[in-house]
Amino acid sequence: MDSSKFSLKGKVALITGGSRGIGKACALAFADAGADVVVSSRKLADLEGVAKEIKAKNRKGLAIAAHVAKLEDQKKLVDQVVKEFGRIDILFNNAGTNPYPGTLLEAEEWAWDTTMNVNLKGQFFLSQLVARVMKEKGGGNIINTASVAGLRAGGLSIYCVTKAGLIMLTQCMAREWGQYGIRVNAIAPGVIETRLSEALWKDPAVGAAAAKRTAVGFLGKTDDVAGAVLYLASDASRFVTGITIVIDGGAMVGNAGSPE
Repeated sequence: MDSSKFSLKGKVALITGGSRGIGKACALAFADAGADVVVSSRKLADLEGVAKEIKAKNRKGLAIAAHVAKLEDQKKLVDQVVKEFGRIDILFNNAGTNPYPGTLLEAEEWAWDTTMNVNLKGQFFLSQLVARVMKEKGGGNIINTASVAGLRAGGLSIYCVTKAGLIMLTQCMAREWGQYGIRVNAIAPGVIETRLSEALWKDPAVGAAAAKRTAVGFLGKTDDVAGAVLYLASDASRFVTGITIVIDGGAMVGNAGSPE
C-alpha cells in the first residue's frame, strides 16, 4: 500500500476539545502528517501551548476560543478559520462533557440539557456549518468522538444517550453528505488515560481493575486513539464512511479469563 495515502499535506484541520488529551494528541498527529491545524476549546490559554507545538512542526497552528454549545461561537469559529485558511478539509468533533454522573431517577433538566447541548446538539450544528464549507470546496472529512458508552448502557446514563445519538447522527450525516464528497465517521474510545477519565484509572487499584476488563490487559493512551483518527482523516480511508471504530483494547469483547 502507498503510505502517502496517510498524508494530510495541504489539508486544513479543525479540532474541538483540542487543548489536551485525545484532541491534543490528534492535533499533533495531524501536524506530523502535514496538515495545518486549528485547535479550539473554551479557554484560549489552554490552547496556546498546543498551537505552539504545532508551529514547531513547521505547520500553521491557530488557537481559537469557542464554546461548542453556543451557536454564535460556532459561526465565529468557522468564519475565522475560513478567513485565515480559505477552507476546512477535516473537522474532528472532539469536545464533550459529562457533568452529571448520577441516576436517571434523580436527573434534573439542567443535566440533560447541558450534556445534550455539548455532546449532540453542538456537534450537529458545527458539523452542518463546516459541511457547507466542505460542499463548496469539493468535500472533506468529519470525525466524531463517540464512546463505547454509546454502544451499551452504563452508569453514566445521560452521557450514554448522547453518545448513542452521536453514533446515529454520524450515520445520517454520512448517508446524506456522501454525495458532496464528505465522509463522516466516528470513534468510540473505551477507557483512555486522559484527565476527563481520571476517575476510571488514576487510582492504581481502579486502573488495574479497568485494565483487567480489556482483552489486551492494559488501558489506552491518547496516541492509540490518534492513529485511528489519522486513518479516518486521510485518503487511506477514502472508501470508509458512516462507521464507528471501537478503540477499547477489547473491553467490549471481554478478557480471556472472563467466564462470560
